[in-house]
Amino acid sequence: MNPATGRVADFVNVPLAVRHRVWPRAIRRLEDRPWTAALVAQHALVVYDRYRWEPDWTPFFSGMESARDSLLQASGLTFDELVSDYEFVRLADLISLVFCMAITHPQQFGHWTVQFAGDSLVVTPDPFGNAVIPIEVNARALRDQPFRSDDDLRAALSAAKNVTVSGTVSGAA
Repeated sequence: MNPATGRVADFVNVPLAVRHRVWPRAIRRLEDRPWTAALVAQHALVVYDRYRWEPDWTPFFSGMESARDSLLQASGLTFDELVSDYEFVRLADLISLVFCMAITHPQQFGHWTVQFAGDSLVVTPDPFGNAVIPIEVNARALRDQPFRSDDDLRAALSAAKNVTVSGTVSGAA
């Protein structure tokens, strides 16, 4: 958390093994809801697509695709339905990232634009039916610095002050 802005630091770096490990664990936790788990697997594939051709990522992609396809089959729904629903997962992810990072330049996804100003976030075109939706994120305020070890990070998190960042999300025509 950047103390000056009250927002998440611009870059979060974690080892490759951690990035590869977190997604299968999340999917396992959702196995009793195959549609939701399939959406999570699809999100992992989209989020890391820029690494698709890197050899260290090959097992990750094959594992996520296999998990997604199995979960999709268990759900009884189609890949086209998954892609259609996933669009809203991706939009929600973009909204949360723009809000938490206080990104002020417009962000595009599909036919949507997400714009942050002050403590308000506006999505164009309006997916919310003219509603103004409160958004609130609880976090810990960490200094923007590298940590030498997991223990250093744990200690910093333990000592960090709890903060709440609040605002609104709404749509525009």
